[in-house]
Amino acid sequence: MVFRTRRLAVASVAAAAATALVAGCATGSGGSTSGADGDTLTLWTHNAGNSTELDVVKKIIKDFNGSQSKYKVKLQAFPQSDYNNSVVAAASARKLPCLLDVDGPNVANWAWGGYLAPIDVSGSEVPLSDQLPSTVGRYKDKVYAFGFTDVSLTFFARKSVLNDYDIRIPTIDKPWTKAEFDSALAKLKKSGKFEYPLEMGTGLIGEWYPYAYSPQLQSFGGDLINRDGYKTASGTLDGKKSVEWATWLGSLVKKGYLSKKSGADPNKDFLAGKSAIHWDGSWNAAKNADKFGDDLAIIPPVDFGNGPKIGGASWQWAMSSTCSNKAGAEAWLKFSRQTKYFVDYAKATGTIPAAEAAVKQVDGYQPGGKFNVFVQFARKFAVVRPVTPAYPYISTEFQKATQDILSGADPKDALGRAAKDIDNDLKSNNYYTG
Repeated sequence: MVFRTRRLAVASVAAAAATALVAGCATGSGGSTSGADGDTLTLWTHNAGNSTELDVVKKIIKDFNGSQSKYKVKLQAFPQSDYNNSVVAAASARKLPCLLDVDGPNVANWAWGGYLAPIDVSGSEVPLSDQLPSTVGRYKDKVYAFGFTDVSLTFFARKSVLNDYDIRIPTIDKPWTKAEFDSALAKLKKSGKFEYPLEMGTGLIGEWYPYAYSPQLQSFGGDLINRDGYKTASGTLDGKKSVEWATWLGSLVKKGYLSKKSGADPNKDFLAGKSAIHWDGSWNAAKNADKFGDDLAIIPPVDFGNGPKIGGASWQWAMSSTCSNKAGAEAWLKFSRQTKYFVDYAKATGTIPAAEAAVKQVDGYQPGGKFNVFVQFARKFAVVRPVTPAYPYISTEFQKATQDILSGADPKDALGRAAKDIDNDLKSNNYYTG
């Protein structure tokens, strides 16, 4: 297997970091060793800083190791900020572990780059067909990864505030239109009670930008790239509908509806009453409900003309292409696909259970539950980010363009530059066809 190094999820890593990482890989090439206790497979995860989620991973590993004597899985957890660099360094040295997790949008890039192998989890307790489509990582019609949960974008608001200003509380069957949303923001701004009535995390960085804003772009009728072959962004990212979205986004700042750079914790500001409407993720739903109770409004995305849209795909589990014990790795992956673990993941993270059977067992998310609306959003509105190895580069260019637009740049120029740079990347990588 040849590992490609151009335009991977992390472009480059310092040699010293790579050397240190490889020196720490006790399993050796292939991520598997043999011993008296059976074959040992190393598993890497990004959630060292998330003890509740990490505890679920530890539980699955403990249960798997105790269920048989042929294989033993060994855990190595990294802080999320270091994880991608660690994977790239290990891949370049052919020292990847057998099992690893990957952020959903990067599956295509890592598969193309030679990091991942297709997986076969047929015969699992939970069939892939019973999962939310956004939680199964596919590339070129092959399955490379799967996730236990997903998250949903939503607007949070207080019903009492919306009622005070005669603003309709939208439903999943009748979301706000663009005209209604603009009118609502105008009313809230005019009240004088909110410096910025809308909060959309403009001070955040990284993957938040395509995750949060490209669904709005898509609802306008644009997209990050032409998905028919993934050969060009020109005419799509800088097309008429995309420019309309960008012009609208920039106007929110000009009208004082939205800060061009929010605080570090936008949800904290919403809880404090600094904003009236917050574009955020389902991960903050429980915290907001604890604060506002029945006054909390969980609102679907705005229909800007082409239907409401939200992002799809979160972290997923995969097997490395250099794993020397693929049977053992797939045994762990299949074992993990039990309904109880989908339930444990969802409860630990406060996110949407990816499996239908698990939805019924998670309080709040079951049919009729106060958070079941997020399951419906994920089913009806989710759009996965472009399934192309070029995605990490697309993500970076879109973030730059969006930040420029929020800072007052000409929308057509900003998107045009991004589209041109993406097209150049596609050409220089032979359109990622190798």
